[in-house]
Amino acid sequence: MNFEERQKKAIADWEELERGARPRIYIGSATCGRAAGALKLVGVIEAELARHNIQADIVHVGCIGLCYLEPLVDIVKPGRPRISYANVTPRNVGKIIEEYLVNDNPSPELALGVLSETALDGIGRFSDLPMLKPQVRIVTANCGIIDPEKIEHYVGRGGYGGLVRALGMTPEQVIEEIKKSGLRGRGGAGFPTGMKWEFCRKAPGDTKYIICNADEGDPGAFMNRSLLESDPHSLLEGMLIGAYAMGATEAYIYVRAEYPLAVERLKLALKQMEEWGLVGDNILASNLSLHIKIKEGAGAFVCGEETALIASIEGRRGMPRPRPPFPAQAGLWGKPTNINNVETWADAASIMRKGAEWYAGHGAEKSKGTKTFALAGKINNTGLVEVPLGTPLRKIIYEIGGGIPDGKAFKAVQTGGPSGGCLPASLLDLHVEYESLAQAGAIMGSGGMVVMDEDTCMVDVARYFLTFTQSESCGKCVPCRVGTRKMLDILEDITKGKGQPEDIDLLLDLSEAIKAGSLCGLGQTAPNPVLTTVRYFRDEYEAHVREQRCPALACKDLIAFYILPDKCVACGICLRNCPAQAIAGAKKMVHVIDQSKCTKCSTCLDVCPVKFSAVAKVSGEQIEVPGEPTPVTALERDKVAASK
Repeated sequence: MNFEERQKKAIADWEELERGARPRIYIGSATCGRAAGALKLVGVIEAELARHNIQADIVHVGCIGLCYLEPLVDIVKPGRPRISYANVTPRNVGKIIEEYLVNDNPSPELALGVLSETALDGIGRFSDLPMLKPQVRIVTANCGIIDPEKIEHYVGRGGYGGLVRALGMTPEQVIEEIKKSGLRGRGGAGFPTGMKWEFCRKAPGDTKYIICNADEGDPGAFMNRSLLESDPHSLLEGMLIGAYAMGATEAYIYVRAEYPLAVERLKLALKQMEEWGLVGDNILASNLSLHIKIKEGAGAFVCGEETALIASIEGRRGMPRPRPPFPAQAGLWGKPTNINNVETWADAASIMRKGAEWYAGHGAEKSKGTKTFALAGKINNTGLVEVPLGTPLRKIIYEIGGGIPDGKAFKAVQTGGPSGGCLPASLLDLHVEYESLAQAGAIMGSGGMVVMDEDTCMVDVARYFLTFTQSESCGKCVPCRVGTRKMLDILEDITKGKGQPEDIDLLLDLSEAIKAGSLCGLGQTAPNPVLTTVRYFRDEYEAHVREQRCPALACKDLIAFYILPDKCVACGICLRNCPAQAIAGAKKMVHVIDQSKCTKCSTCLDVCPVKFSAVAKVSGEQIEVPGEPTPVTALERDKVAASK
């Protein structure tokens, strides 16, 4: 069969699957689902189906984004809508199957939502869930819906339609379509994708390369991994379109070796493309020829930088080089090269399938389309979300993310990974766009969002992220190699109570020098966490330096734990649980913590019954006691005690 025949069959098969004559059970089997125990459910489901003599299809799908609700299991009965169940366990999956497939009871009390336009009795629409309702799913449209290991599913939902349309246009027309869409690079500073493609198209040379940068190394980021695991063909279709537009014949996907499932599914997808005639020479009987190779990176963060990534593919140490020449002029093996990240390529496929005007209808004036974000940290609804650019931070964190756990106050959000910035509560109404984030001192980056609550020390956060970037520095240029080390030394001193009053301004001076003098984006952005935390949380730096106090009571060298004699009932719980054996005390005698042995692990505070609240965490004159206003000063607490 040729492609057109295969395409028609795939569409017909998908429609048949959607209205199938036998039940279907969908299991979220991406990394997040597997980590939550999804694969353990398969055997239980198969046994339960056999017990009731039910013939059903089990379909493995990717991550729909609700990572905090995994494992997710969806069930479809013939002629009925698809019902989703969350946090499914081997213990309750049998009950769900029996109740719905045997007794026709969909168990509304266990159901998350129904994937249809109309709700069922007692079960609301899946799309109306708070985390999903504000989203616009373009690049993630297939995630959690199709089996990522079956090209037929991708084609059945319109996949490779963008490629067919592109091949009916001239390369210049394709580039113009990408320009009209307003698509900007989704992996860094947001350079216009159409212009980038045009530079490579116009560069002289018979051999040109395109590269997918899937070297996602930001702590707390998993956007690229989820897309590769859940819908690999969207990326591959985008690369085919880009190759046609730029005249490239060779391609590389540079992916982290730490993503084994993503690598496995990419390799399978390429094999399927070969069978369908979608890779190799004269693709779909056109003049497009493209050969795609997978290069597994060894986990160096600096290889996310274009020229360092190119060096790594060439077999050299991953270190950046000065630009110009830019990769579009002289990249891989000296040939014109274009590099985009996973999401950018996948967006290109959607744009060519549905049109530039459709895509540009989403987002903001200067930031068109949507962006995926990985919500992590102190937030209730952790997972992957896709929202129109221009969406306020408040909407992402509170409406979609569900706010902060345990009713605690929001303090900051780190956007753009370790090279991004920490934005405070006063900027919660900031619209997430490239320019607005830059003005606030942050960056879009690949899309990580790490949320922090009131218990987070912002000085320690800056130290943490700088520890990461400093250790990942390739060491090639002095400002980055030496400057980040000096900044890290200062931050470590401050968190230990050894800071000097002049250290804060010195950090700012070093930051500006490193940004101006570093060779690549790693060094140029590494100071961002420090610059933004000083800009928005300077009072915390001042407290650490001038008072040797951590306002968040988080820095171990600046806190101590004490047992309050007027509250201790000598129950012995803290004594028995202390891992350092730092607590002494006999029955009916107030217990005491030996500060020379205490490791500041907070176990005593955690295990002390709330009704006693006999353990206090102290930093300088600041004291935190469970059940009392926190934090308050020791003097204020004495006044409260005296008034009682």
